[in-house]
Order: sequence, then C-alpha cells, then structure tokens
Amino acid sequence: MTSELSDEAQAVLDEIEEKNVDFLRLQFTDILGTVKNVSVPADQAEKAFTEGIYFDGSSIDGFVRIQESDMRLVPDPSTFALLPWRSRDDIDGGASARLICDVHNTSTDAPFAGDPRGVLQDALDRAEEMGYTVNAAPEPEFFLFEEDEDGRATTKTNDAGGYFDLAPKDLASDVRRDIIYGLEEMGFDIEASHHEVAQGQHEINFEYDDALSTADNVGTFRSVVRAIAAEHDLHATFMPKPIPRINGSGMHTHISLFTEDGENAFHDGDDEFDLSETAKQFTAGILEHAPALAAVTNPTVNSYKRLVPGYEAPVYVAWSDRNRSALIRKPAARVPAASRIEARFPDPSCNPYLAFAALIHAGLDGIENELDCPDPVRENIYEFDEEKREEYGIDTLPTNLGEAVDALEEDEVVLDALGPHVAEKFVEAKREEFKDYLVDVSQWELDRYLETF
Repeated sequence: MTSELSDEAQAVLDEIEEKNVDFLRLQFTDILGTVKNVSVPADQAEKAFTEGIYFDGSSIDGFVRIQESDMRLVPDPSTFALLPWRSRDDIDGGASARLICDVHNTSTDAPFAGDPRGVLQDALDRAEEMGYTVNAAPEPEFFLFEEDEDGRATTKTNDAGGYFDLAPKDLASDVRRDIIYGLEEMGFDIEASHHEVAQGQHEINFEYDDALSTADNVGTFRSVVRAIAAEHDLHATFMPKPIPRINGSGMHTHISLFTEDGENAFHDGDDEFDLSETAKQFTAGILEHAPALAAVTNPTVNSYKRLVPGYEAPVYVAWSDRNRSALIRKPAARVPAASRIEARFPDPSCNPYLAFAALIHAGLDGIENELDCPDPVRENIYEFDEEKREEYGIDTLPTNLGEAVDALEEDEVVLDALGPHVAEKFVEAKREEFKDYLVDVSQWELDRYLETF
C-alpha cells in the first residue's frame, strides 16, 4: 500500500542525505522482547516510508504461521537516530542509522495484533480515553563481564567495585562514559550513572518520557550498551541473576499519569504522601494484579533467582514511602510534576512494550474500579516472619516462572492487556521454557548429589 510522504519522513530523508547515511536498520521487537532488524540501503528510505518493507513473519517467534507469513514494516520517523558505534569505526565511510517500525498485516494493512509496540499503543489509547497520558522512566541495571580467548562471555567481572565506588575498584567508568556518549548521540538525556551494589554491576539512568518513547529507548539502551561494551572487549548482559548469591539486576520503573491540561494526576499536596486518590487507585491496581504481572515483567526462569529475600529485590506485595523491601515505592518528589510511583519488581529481561502495557492496564483497572489502596508498610518486610506478614495481609510474588504463568492465565485484566494473540503465544513460549528448565539437571545438583547418593 502506497501513502504520501509526511513532513516528518521528508525531514528524515533530508537528514539521511546530510549525514551521509548509507544503510538503515529497520528495527522491531518480537513477543519475547528480542530486537530484530532488516538492513536496507539508504536509497530505499523513501520506499520504506511510503510503501513499507515486507518480511516473512513466520520466521519470527510468536508472530504468524507459515500460511500467514507476509508482514510489513512501517517506520516511525520520530525514532530516526544515527548508530554511534558505526560512525566511530568507519569515519571515512557512510554512517548507519536506525528507525523503529510498527508491524502491519499485508492483507488488511491493519496493525498486527502480535506487534508488542502496538500492544503498548493500545494501553496508551485506553489511558487517553480516560483523560491521561502516561510517563515512564526505567532504571535498567546490567553486568559487564570479561570475554575468554575465543570472544565468548564469561561470568568473570572486570572489577571488584560496589555501590557508588570509584576507581581503582570501579574499572568500568571509561566504559560507562563511552556508553553515555553513544546514548547521547542517539538523543538520550542522561541523568546519572554509577556502579551498582554487586561486582561488575552498573546502572545508567535516563530521563522520563512518554511511555512509548521510553519503551523504544529501553531496546535502544540495551543495544548501545552491548555494542559499546564489545568495543572494550567486554560482554554486557541484562540477565537478571548471572551470578548466584549476589544482587541481581532490576529495572525499577517510575510511572506517572498526566491530565489533558498538563497536570500531574498523581500529585496531591494535601496528602501525607503527596499522592492523589488516582495514584493510590493506580497503585492498588498493580498490587491486585502483581502475581500475573510478574509473568510479563519478570519473564524468564532466571528472573526468579533474583526475586528472593535478602538481595534487595522486592518479593512482597505491598507499597511504601520509605523502604525498598516493598513491591512499589513512592519516591520523594521536590516538585508536583515529579510525583510518581516506582514499580521495583520488573527486570531488564522483560519486553518493555509488554511490561509497560501490563502495568498500565493493571493501574487503570484500579482507577476504573476505585480499588482501595492498603496502608504503606514502613517497616523492613524482609525482617517479618510469616505470621507478621499474614497479620499485615502481605502476599508474595510467585516463586518461579511456572507459578507466574499460572497467575497470568487466571487474570483477565493482564491477559486483555496483552491481547489474545500475544497472550496465547507468550504463555505457550513461557510454558515451554519452564518445562525445559524442569527437565534439566543443573551443575548445583551434580555437585550436591552425584557422590552423596
């Protein structure tokens, strides 16, 4: 299907010529959150904008069957950005750039129901119908590991630093600096970077944006971190728990709603916590649906190695304005526009489009049904015994991926957030992953039992 070239698309074509771009990477994301791309010569850019680029959807996990294979990529011109590592490596040659795409069916030209970016857009459309726009800001953590002589990833960290440490303990400050430069070249506004609690663990924070742009940015962030780490002969991983018995990597996600007149719907200066009734209902919705949300926000077998008490990861379904042992925290805010909630349980292995969509739908369900928000828990829940947790009415997140998928299949709100196509394919993939995990024999089991029994 042919369409007219928009002003935004024309501006991109002008920049392609001005910046001597010779190749475009047209990116999209599969259901499991893996970024895919089709590389086309820059002279195909106009065709990409007016006609789209066709590809075989049957080859992408969770998309379509072989008899329904033809799909079309529709680039979003607002996502155009130069790839910083190519322009550094090949200064004399042309640059490479990327465009993030929506996926359409070729037969109907309608948005494809299995496109995670479209799933998030549906959530934002629901929020807009209720009079809100959604802002989000994630805090993705990652590990940097050394590579072996064959260039394969190890789990040997390249430093012995801890939280906020400096050199010589933190040996990755130069890597983080280069990553920040690369992100800034791609349009990111970086707030801060620092060494995290565990050895080899790092965090780079970027400013909040609308939820769709933020989800786009998470995928870009992961790609930039990996590419620039590789330039330093390091492997960057967003695996939640690559090393046992130390802190894992989370992706704390800050969320707020704004009204049509630009006011923060989460702020109430007369409230003890500066939170409006809308914010509390939104929080109650996330707490209500937390077990099912975990399947989407913490979608791997490994995710649940992070979600255990004692390693600063939240496992208790509660909220607090003070401590970090609760599932949701209300961060301090200096100005009304900064009032927000922080969901602390997501991890960076999630598909950001699906995770944000699920969180938004759960929160909006709380608003629509005027759910009562429980009182905040200001004590350290890690120190509670089971009896005290029962006294406070505090539940726990699922302890493994199988339990989380069980909860998902019983939760109509979160299933509806994903849509029938994505929900079916997602559950199918996660059931298979957990089944494969259950029949495997780990090194821990061999070490513990092989010579004992």
